[in-house]
Amino acid sequence: MKNVLANRVKTLTPSSTLAITAKAKALKEQGIDVIGLGAGEPDFNTPQNILHAATESMEKGYTKYTPAGGLPVLKQAIIDKLQRDNSLAYQPNEVIVGVGAKHILYTLFQVILNDGDEVIIPIPYWVSYPEQVKLAGGVPVYVEGSREQDYKITADQLRAAITEKTKAVIINSPSNPSGMIYSREELAELAAVAQEKDILIVSDEIYEKLVYNGIEHFSIAQLSDAVKARTIVVNGVAKSHSMTGWRIGYAAGDAAIIKAMTDLASHSTSNATTTAQYATVEAYNGSQDAVEEMRQAFESRLEKIYPQVSAIPGFRVLKPQGAFYLLPDVAEAMAHTGYDSVDAFAADILTEANVAVIPGSGFGTPTTMRLSYATSLELLEEAVRRIDAFVKSKWQD
Repeated sequence: MKNVLANRVKTLTPSSTLAITAKAKALKEQGIDVIGLGAGEPDFNTPQNILHAATESMEKGYTKYTPAGGLPVLKQAIIDKLQRDNSLAYQPNEVIVGVGAKHILYTLFQVILNDGDEVIIPIPYWVSYPEQVKLAGGVPVYVEGSREQDYKITADQLRAAITEKTKAVIINSPSNPSGMIYSREELAELAAVAQEKDILIVSDEIYEKLVYNGIEHFSIAQLSDAVKARTIVVNGVAKSHSMTGWRIGYAAGDAAIIKAMTDLASHSTSNATTTAQYATVEAYNGSQDAVEEMRQAFESRLEKIYPQVSAIPGFRVLKPQGAFYLLPDVAEAMAHTGYDSVDAFAADILTEANVAVIPGSGFGTPTTMRLSYATSLELLEEAVRRIDAFVKSKWQD
């Protein structure tokens, strides 16, 4: 039989987060007591008012196709949210609703990139950014935000990475996997370079509502009308409202880009699930009490679990400011336990300590691991105890 696979998929790297989660699930099905710190989703159910709105929409017969770019009532709810929370003003033709923020990003890269166009991706990065850029014919250009820089890149680094082929830079704040947040001043410096070099800014703000210790999220698009004009804001309800499975995300930005994304959606997904769209209208227009309750729960877990993870031998951890991940650098731990690969280290933690963690190789940081604290404190503390025992049992001076 002929080679049936397209070249574009032959270089894809499978999602490390989904791979670890699948392996952990398989072990659980064998009766093994595995604690999962891998998947990036809240452990709370979707708030009751949102569930009720979804049921009510179905009972009213709102189960048909919607416009490819999203329900007008949902677009308006998103516009109102952006004005209320971020002081950003958009028109309906500057907003698209899609099948999750992940697919929104995929669609965006498909419509802005030609073969050979470069996209600057700060390290550490969310695992899907490079693959989505490559699928659109683009070239990922990596810029390291080192641990010493709080896993953030500087304006000088951005400027040095830009070439004639650079089309965009991705800013993910709060960050997956580091949980770090760019300050207004840092964003202003990056934006100045983007304006100077005339490149787009892709601002992934999916963890916007999960910020801690008095730190506030600030969108780079808020800096000025000029910065807003070159920024595509990407967000959704997956993390903020515990709606990961509902698959609703959106983009807001330049009308021509949004139209192109909508045209592409009309030939791919048609529309995001109608019921999920009506649920999201309630998510944005209804009470936000549950959002704050979840945020407080994550903050409480962070405060309790951070010092415990920091105490594991050979683990060096920056305290995150947002999201729900810890990203310890485990180079010292690996060196003292006989590992030269974080993938092997994480694999043995899963099979021997029965804790699922994500190796940092998938984020461009091959000496780190990502631990999600989106689970109960009881399970978190037990997971840390197991990892601590695993490391100590293998430690060699």
